[in-house]
Amino acid sequence: MSDVWEVIALTTLAGITIPVGGFLAKIENIHPQWLEDEFRHSVIAFGGGVLLAAVALVLIPEGISEQPPWIASLAILSGGICFMFCDIWLATHRSSAAQLLALLLDFVPESMALGASFATNSHSVGLLLAILIGLQNLPEGFNAYRELASSSTMRKSMILPGFCLLVLLGPVSGLIGFYFLASIPRLVGLIMLFAAGGILYLTFQDIAPQAQLKQRWAPSLGSVIGFVFGLIAQMIID
Repeated sequence: MSDVWEVIALTTLAGITIPVGGFLAKIENIHPQWLEDEFRHSVIAFGGGVLLAAVALVLIPEGISEQPPWIASLAILSGGICFMFCDIWLATHRSSAAQLLALLLDFVPESMALGASFATNSHSVGLLLAILIGLQNLPEGFNAYRELASSSTMRKSMILPGFCLLVLLGPVSGLIGFYFLASIPRLVGLIMLFAAGGILYLTFQDIAPQAQLKQRWAPSLGSVIGFVFGLIAQMIID
């Protein structure tokens, strides 16, 4: 299989976990109620843990490799500030889409980086990114569906078809990285650092508070398990 088709296949497979997560959220119906609440919060925490793994193990280490410290810092801060304003805008319009924003914020730049890594023969980095993207998208699709279904004006019947369309962003972003960004590694790094800043903001502003549940300890452990999954993926590839 050529590198181009590998990029398309990996980004598509990683993206398919978005509607899969949404479908699981749609059919999820666990009794008793306390178990359903704990499961839902644990999934949110797991997604937050995998996001932190992506930031700590991929986005920042890969992003800073081509940048001087002050530019790397500005890129991370810019991502955090930009998504703070996005969060404020969503709040003023009474719409909550933190999980969806977080999903897009790692899916698109990581898919670009995946494509660029295959163009420069860094296949191990690309494979690691594919695994992390798939791990992230499943709980994020689950959480984003529930969030949109409960707090958005979007009709529930349109959420899953919308998630299916989001899958296409993976191969499109991967091909952009493969054909256009591989020769500009500093730009790829800036995109990854910008995304890392936004993810960090959203994780501590929106995702982590949603994961908290009084008198329950499993959700907090879920974030640790999510991070460990990301770490295992990196260690296996390395």
